[in-house]
Amino acid sequence: MENHYTFLQSFRESEIRGEWEDRMNTMNQEQLTRRYGQEQSHRQELVEYLNQAMPYDGKNEAFKGIFLLRASSCAGAVHAVTEPSLCIIAQGSKEIFLGEERYQYDPYSYLLTTIELPLVARVLDATKEHPYLAIRLTLDPVVVSSVMMEIDLSPSRGKSDVKALTVSAVDVALLETAVRLVRVLDSPQEARVLLPLITREIIYRILVSEQGDRLRQMTVHGGHTHRIARAIERISKEFNQPLRIEELAKQVGMSVSGFHHYFKAVTAMSPLQFQKQMRLQEARRLMLGEDLDAASAGYRVGYDNAAHFSREYKRLFGEPPIRNVERLREATTISTSI
Repeated sequence: MENHYTFLQSFRESEIRGEWEDRMNTMNQEQLTRRYGQEQSHRQELVEYLNQAMPYDGKNEAFKGIFLLRASSCAGAVHAVTEPSLCIIAQGSKEIFLGEERYQYDPYSYLLTTIELPLVARVLDATKEHPYLAIRLTLDPVVVSSVMMEIDLSPSRGKSDVKALTVSAVDVALLETAVRLVRVLDSPQEARVLLPLITREIIYRILVSEQGDRLRQMTVHGGHTHRIARAIERISKEFNQPLRIEELAKQVGMSVSGFHHYFKAVTAMSPLQFQKQMRLQEARRLMLGEDLDAASAGYRVGYDNAAHFSREYKRLFGEPPIRNVERLREATTISTSI
């Protein structure tokens, strides 16, 4: 009898446990379904806002440090120097090249950069009916430090050679915060008061996410990433001057071998490759924006030999300087006449 009772008790406990697990599975499924619905709703709101705010292709700084982006076709690669920022795609997809490393992101992921970097970007998915739409938020290290202090979050003590660029999944909380950000852009009065608060919330959500260490590296004084950031700042300001690695390494308090190692770990390229990209991108800007000829632009950015400059330019941009600039001007003329 006792054995029979024990069996019945065990059976009932198993039955109850099974009912509880079924109920929990149902609740989890309901939560996942609700969360998915929220994410889709937030993305749709971002798409609708950006479509209305950006009726034409291009980039618009809607508010200081907040850029709205639109492209209705998959044009060629774009070379640019990006500052520390967060980019969230509402519609379409894009690929980024940092040195020889490739990253791809879409509405389900975001791009985070924590140091000024020369990048190559290309829109992968865009049509007139469904254009590429995105929002980019510039990240201020001072604000990041302020948020860290407010939540009593100390600088990262993890890896000190964290790469300064990553692609990570967008969660519903970050997406919802981005939606609230665009909602206030059309009201200057609301924007002045609320945007700083929403920006801090976005930074907070990244700091407490899996990418928190990467963002916290922006504020680590004395660490390797901060030293590389100092070196990058100097290279960016003096890119037309000869690059003296020994002097630069000494200035940031590193050995030459250590400097090379950590520089490539953070930027995915060597100091010389980094300087070369900065030089060539500035040369193209000079030819496009100031109407300089190739030889003059090359000389301005530090090339003493015009033929050497042309070879390096073609290697990076795929065509000689004059042909490349003429094509870009023609494309700009066509896009502004549509």
